[in-house]
Amino acid sequence: MDLRLEGSTALITGASKGIGAGLAKVLAKEGCNLHLAARDGKAMRALADDLKNMYNTSVRVHETDLSSSNSMKELDKAAGDYDLLFNNAGDMPAGNIEEVSDEAIREGFDLKVFGYITLSRAFWTRRKGQSGVIVNIIGNSGENWDAAYFAGSTGNAALMSFTKALGGRSLNHGIRVVGVNPGPVATDRMLKIMKLKAIDMLNDEARWEELYDLYPGKRPATVKEVADLCAFLASPLAGYITGTVVTIDGGISARGSVI
Repeated sequence: MDLRLEGSTALITGASKGIGAGLAKVLAKEGCNLHLAARDGKAMRALADDLKNMYNTSVRVHETDLSSSNSMKELDKAAGDYDLLFNNAGDMPAGNIEEVSDEAIREGFDLKVFGYITLSRAFWTRRKGQSGVIVNIIGNSGENWDAAYFAGSTGNAALMSFTKALGGRSLNHGIRVVGVNPGPVATDRMLKIMKLKAIDMLNDEARWEELYDLYPGKRPATVKEVADLCAFLASPLAGYITGTVVTIDGGISARGSVI
């Protein structure tokens, strides 16, 4: 299916691995020009080289720490006049309320919650009255609360509300704002969370793979499944979708259980 994205320019944060890198591959195949931003410049440069060799597209790498509002503003200026924003950078701390410190929560919120808001504001200011799409990649813990990941549940719920509040009126200004709530996805970050859950549920982090037997389809989502959804929502084919959050978790949130 042609998503009619050829010639668009996208900024993807958290683009060195996982969903961000997977999204870069999908968008490059669709003919998008790309700005990739994350701390791991080596990984992004390797990805950029692969994409430029495979597709007729421009790829710029922004090696930067995105954990402050100033760094997000600087990234926006460096990327220039892009028309698709994929907020994806984030690493909320896992653990229960006795294990996670205020400092760790603040660091997580600075990168993900405030980072999404700051970059969205910069994008909005430039693209208002023209056209553009903001895709916030959030996480299903914002609607399926988890005491063992309470910081993530709290931050993600805030970003869900942000997405709906901004997106509810954004089309009046030519901008769409949508969210994606992945559940478990086969990424390195998911491995850390699964090991913590294995300690909590099975008293042994080495048994984390056993937990997949309890998930729908006995597996997590693939990165490609999430990336395809994000690309579709950013495309003109989804031109009347805004102010909503689409969940991709195999039904986990609908049944009201993490596992």
